[in-house]
Amino acid sequence: MLLQAAILLTALLFGGMVLYSFGFASFLFSALPADQAGPLLRRAFPHFYVFVIVCALVGSALTVTIDMASALILGLIAVTALLARQILMPAINGATDRGNRSRFGILHTGSVLVTLAHIVGSSAVILRLAT
Repeated sequence: MLLQAAILLTALLFGGMVLYSFGFASFLFSALPADQAGPLLRRAFPHFYVFVIVCALVGSALTVTIDMASALILGLIAVTALLARQILMPAINGATDRGNRSRFGILHTGSVLVTLAHIVGSSAVILRLAT
């Protein structure tokens, strides 16, 4: 039962990150003008990171007795999501507010890479736990 719960929770984490990153964010910019989509996305991101942190922490706790590598991967996802929420996201918002497009581009690229790493990490955990 613990294994199944860990797989389902990690699948929820994976699916939520993919949907948010490739679905919700791109939908907003296609459905709304950029001056409306940007602020809405800015308001949504803290909640996204809380979702990632909570799912990854609970997943790590569920897997610690099943597969230590999976627990470590999920723990790393939680820690880096916390850092992204508390440090990277405010820096991105600050660059946007100051109109510093080059700094925004660098920081946003970093944020995208962190999220892609989270997606890859959570998929690796699903595959590890499913075999």
